Amino acid sequence: MGPDHLGSYLAIAAALFTTGVLAVCTRRNAIGVLIGIELMLNAAALQFVAYGRFRAPLGDSIGQAAAVFVIVVAAAEAAVALALLFAVYRTLRDIDLERTRELAA
Repeated sequence: MGPDHLGSYLAIAAALFTTGVLAVCTRRNAIGVLIGIELMLNAAALQFVAYGRFRAPLGDSIGQAAAVFVIVVAAAEAAVALALLFAVYRTLRDIDLERTRELAA
């Protein structure tokens, strides 16, 4: 396992994705959930780049383009989510997701 094998990249991406899923499932704080979502998106971007590198002998730029698209989507998601969190914090003075769910019901 090293930089010349696809398996090492996929193992790191799987570990990142698993960490992100655990963060989303176990955190009550909205910031922790956002960090988990960002970890999952970064794992997907890493897999796109890894498959693009090992797809053709000279590399494939489609994987890199897909990774850039994932990064742009992640940045837009983070901006919108943080704006919503600021609005909720101004209203409730707390960003606990359980309390926010009770507000919506």
